[in-house]
Amino acid sequence: MTYRVCFVCTGNICRSPMAEHVFRRRVEEAGLGGAVEVDSAGTDGWHEGDGADPRTVAVLEEHGHTSAHVARRFRASWFSTLDLVVALDEGHLRELRRLARTPQEAAKVRLLRSYDPAAGDDLDVPDPYYGGPEGFEECRELIEAASGGLLCAIRTALRGDDEPMERTP
Repeated sequence: MTYRVCFVCTGNICRSPMAEHVFRRRVEEAGLGGAVEVDSAGTDGWHEGDGADPRTVAVLEEHGHTSAHVARRFRASWFSTLDLVVALDEGHLRELRRLARTPQEAAKVRLLRSYDPAAGDDLDVPDPYYGGPEGFEECRELIEAASGGLLCAIRTALRGDDEPMERTP
């Protein structure tokens, strides 16, 4: 059984590709590379075909992550092949649940920071696009902080114990 997870932000050039690469490494380090497929997309198609933002690439590479990426737009038809769709902020969560064709598809959409017990009430990963390098570093830190809880939830799902549960605010 392959567990498929897709991270989603707005244009698929900053937050979601960063989450994809950070989490893929976490999955591989856990020895689950053959069991978990990690990918990313955007709610909008403005940057389809583009690589990741150079600032995203710089932060990923600075921390030893891979960075190869081609942006694409999330399609509602993907819900049928995905186990989990991870939104990077509340706006993405609403948009993805709106795209869902059934309640079961909508239930697959979760916020990334809901897997971070230290996140508090603000579960958004802020968009770093209009800022400087420090925003991209903060983005990586927030993604790293939530990755452990997300990996734990996916391990639970792979064992068949339960669906990956997020923390409710």
